Formats: sequence, structure tokens, C-alpha cells
Amino acid sequence: MQIGMIGLGRMGSNMVRRLQHGGHQCVVFDKSQDNVKTSANEGATGATSIEDFVAKLKPPRAAWLMVPAGAVDETLHGLGALMQKGDIIVDGGNSYYIDDIRRAKELKPRGVYYLDVGTSGGVWGFERGYCMMIGGDAEPVAHLDPVFKTLAPGRGDIAR
Repeated sequence: MQIGMIGLGRMGSNMVRRLQHGGHQCVVFDKSQDNVKTSANEGATGATSIEDFVAKLKPPRAAWLMVPAGAVDETLHGLGALMQKGDIIVDGGNSYYIDDIRRAKELKPRGVYYLDVGTSGGVWGFERGYCMMIGGDAEPVAHLDPVFKTLAPGRGDIAR
């Protein structure tokens, strides 16, 4: 499955690595083109702008945001304007849930889905997987189930 990731800090870049190891194709963007180049050198498709990022995603597009809570609205404003009916935007940070409800309502008239997926796991998530608290409509959650299963595989056999 193809998924886009905006925000390639420690968690975002490790999530991309985990997704790629799980067989997913990742399109990546970050304000730091050095971070984009690093992910591209590891097999991701790099983007130079939000417009380039969206253009490289195949409909129905799925874009995951791993940016600080204070940057979500700004990032979402640019990204949301480019997304189309049936596309999915995931906020993987730990935004205030009231903000997530508002964002979902703002995108709904355009037919763009918004999922609130609080993600934890830190830098160990690449090896161990992530804990995710998934909120949103059932249809986009089901569509992204392969991504969620790759990121959060369950307990597994890694020692605690």
C-alpha cells in the first residue's frame, strides 16, 4: 500500500522505515530536505513541496502527519486544499481532541477523511512497533488497516 508521511523527525522517519520494511511504498516530505534525502536514500519517494507530495500519491491518497501539534493546522491548511474526495489525512501526533473534531468537520464537506491517530513508541517504535489510538470514520480506518497492522503488530516475540 502507498502512504505519504509529512514530518520526518525521529518518529516519522522510523515509521517510514518500518512501513517500508513491511512492504509499503512511502512518499515523504519534510521542511528539511536533508531529512527527505535521507528517507529517499532508504527507498522512499521524496517530495520537494506539499504540491509535489500530493502529486506523487495515487488516489485515494493517504497522508500521515507526524508534525508538532502546533504545526498541524498550518500543514493541514496547505495539504487539505490539495486533497480530493475520498482521500485520507491522518494526524499521528497527540493533538488536542477538540482540535481534531474541528479539523474533521472542516474537511468533511469536501469528502476528505480525517483520522486522529495518537501514536506513541518513540525511537524504539521501529524495532518494537507503535501504540496507536485510532479515531475516525470506519471506512478510512478499514482502508488503512494494513498500515496500522504494520506499525502496531501486537505484542510479538521481542523481550519486554
